[in-house]
Amino acid sequence: MKSIVRVLFAGIAVVMLAGCGEKKPVLHVYNWSDYIKPELVQRFEQESGCRVMMDYYDSNEAMYAKLKAGASGYDLLFPSSYMVNIMDEQGMLQPIDKAKIPNIANIDRKYLKFTMDPEMNHSVPYMISNSGIGYLGERVPDFEPTWAMFDREEYRGRMTLLNDMRETVGAALKLLGYSLNTTDEAQLAEARDVVIRWKKNIAKFESDQYKNGLVSAEFVLCHGYNGDVYQTMEENEDIGYDIPREGTSIASDDMAIPANATQVDLAHAFINFIHDPEVAAENTEYVYFLCPNTASYELLSDEIKEDPAIFMPDELIEKSEVILDLGEENAKYIKVWDEIKAAR
Repeated sequence: MKSIVRVLFAGIAVVMLAGCGEKKPVLHVYNWSDYIKPELVQRFEQESGCRVMMDYYDSNEAMYAKLKAGASGYDLLFPSSYMVNIMDEQGMLQPIDKAKIPNIANIDRKYLKFTMDPEMNHSVPYMISNSGIGYLGERVPDFEPTWAMFDREEYRGRMTLLNDMRETVGAALKLLGYSLNTTDEAQLAEARDVVIRWKKNIAKFESDQYKNGLVSAEFVLCHGYNGDVYQTMEENEDIGYDIPREGTSIASDDMAIPANATQVDLAHAFINFIHDPEVAAENTEYVYFLCPNTASYELLSDEIKEDPAIFMPDELIEKSEVILDLGEENAKYIKVWDEIKAAR
């Protein structure tokens, strides 16, 4: 009997040790919501023998604040380029080891001008996006591609603006003909007054759930990002998207590895996976943002290649800008945003 018991315990020990040996490494990713095709994440898990755990944020500032407050455990981030610049200056990011990312050769160099790290020392471009206006065609038959749509009182309570200081103040600045990176206090005061005027017409400032509101027709006109709005079109064919003629913000959301990451090699492997041409094309088709990967373009559908909200016309690109980190001048925007939020 003792021999049988010893054999049983030995067998259990073998099984337990085997289970420990099969424990998979975990890549902790902090990303925007609905910003990658889930099946691609699953494919990476299978090919790399790992698990990917996703957490989500709804603004660069929220992500930054959480990390500055001491949150750790993340291996890969997806900040907009201006935030990459801030985090890099504060020692919050690791250098990129380009030797571990051979697919970096596929990146479309012309889009590097929209990044704050064109040499890709601390980040690698993920998606190029723009902000504009999503709307319901039947409910807004007189739609025009202009930021002035938020002055339309007939749609009061059925519109939303992004809950993003730089995007929303920037929209007002573009309407006024100013740079969305201005530090002129008089121009910022004008933009503040415009947003306060808009605030009387909108249902709320919203950066995430506006998509669902468009689908359900709770909202008829929303300030949003091109890819987010395009994803909703599959659920509601009445939804349209346009870039205002005054110009808008163009952003490069990048992939960056935090300084305290533990799965550094796995993070590099994920970046390399994202820039595989087939993966990049499949991801672009899913999220409706442009992955700046030249080798992927020929794999895209004609619908995507011909869409001006994804491949923007040159004249709109010329009127548009990248949101820059303004350093100490950011305080002027914070002051204006606080005044907007406090206004009734």
